[in-house]
Amino acid sequence: MTELLRLNDCGLYCEAGDFYIDPWKPVDRAIVTHAHSDHLRWGMKRYLVAAPGFGVARIRLGTEADIATVEYGETVTVNGVRVSLHPAGHILGSAQIRVEHHGQVAVVSGDYKTAPDATCAPYEPIKCHLFVTESTFGLPIYRWAPETEVFEQINTWWRANQAAGKASLLMGYALGKAQRALSGLDPSIGPIFLHGAVESLTNAYRKQGVALPETQSVFSVEKGFDWSKAIIIAPPSANGTPWLRRFGDHSNAFMSGWMAIRGARRRRSVDRGFVLSDHVDWPSLLGAIDATGAERVWVTHGYSTAVVRYLEEKGLEAKVLPTHWEGEQDAGEEVATEASEGAISPLA
Repeated sequence: MTELLRLNDCGLYCEAGDFYIDPWKPVDRAIVTHAHSDHLRWGMKRYLVAAPGFGVARIRLGTEADIATVEYGETVTVNGVRVSLHPAGHILGSAQIRVEHHGQVAVVSGDYKTAPDATCAPYEPIKCHLFVTESTFGLPIYRWAPETEVFEQINTWWRANQAAGKASLLMGYALGKAQRALSGLDPSIGPIFLHGAVESLTNAYRKQGVALPETQSVFSVEKGFDWSKAIIIAPPSANGTPWLRRFGDHSNAFMSGWMAIRGARRRRSVDRGFVLSDHVDWPSLLGAIDATGAERVWVTHGYSTAVVRYLEEKGLEAKVLPTHWEGEQDAGEEVATEASEGAISPLA
C-alpha cells in the first residue's frame, strides 16, 4: 500500500495531493495546523488554515502572504485528495488535518489538548487509519489539574501580591497561553494590563468573538502610576529586561506544563510557577489516540521514543516521526509579535 503521507526534506508531504502539512521549508502548498511558529513558517506560496485562525495567521505572516481559509469540518478537494480541518483545542484556529484518498484516512493532529478552553473550539476526535500525534508531554509524570484550579491559584497569588504592595507579572506565550490565562482572571481584583506582543494577538481573539475581561495597554497610563494592584500579562522574553522597571516592586510567575518539573521555576528565575499547558497530558494523549481507532500511529514533537515504545507494547503499529523541532522540549509554544492585515486567495 502506498503511504498517503511521507516525510521528505521539506516536511510531511501528501504526494497524491501535492501539498505539505506544517512544512519546514518553503513549498507551493502548505496546509497549516495552527499559528505557532514551529508549525506556521514564512515563505510558502499558498497557505490553507482554519477560518477562526486567519487573524492570528495574518499577524504572524504579514500582509503579503497568500492565506486561504476553510471552516471547521468543510471538505475541500486538492488534486483529488479530500481535505478537511477539525478543531484541535490547542489555541484559536488550531486544527487537525484530515486527509482522505482511495479509502485511506490520515489525521495530522498538530498540537492539541482535549481539556476545556473558553478561548478556542473544543478538540474533536476523528476516526482514521493513521494518526499523527504530538508527544510534547508524553510521559506519565505529566498530569494536569483542571484549569479552574489553576485559575484560582493565579487569582489567589494576585490578591496576595496586592496585599504585599507588589505588582503581579504573569508570563506566558503571547499566542494562546496569554489569552487562556486572561479568560480565567477575576477582573474584580484589579486592573489587567497587556504587553504589546500580547495585546495585538488578544485583539485578534476579540475580533473572532472570544469573550475576555477588559484590559489596558501597559503604555496607556502615565508615569508614576501605582502598579501594586495590577496584573500584567507578558511574554517570557520580557523577564529580566529593563521593561520591568516601570512596575517597581513586583512578583513574577510563569505558566507552562514544564512547571510540573522540579527546578523548572528556578531555571526560569521566577517567583511562582503555574502548571497550565495547551498540550495533552499523559492520560489525555493515550485517550486521544484510542479514540481515533487508528491501527497506525506516528509520534512527533517531544517524548516520541517513549510514547512509541508504550504503544508498541499495547499492540499498536507505531513509529517516531522526526521533526526539525525535536530538541525544543523546554521551549513550548512560540511567541508571535508581528501585526498586519491582508487579503486571501485560494490554495488550489
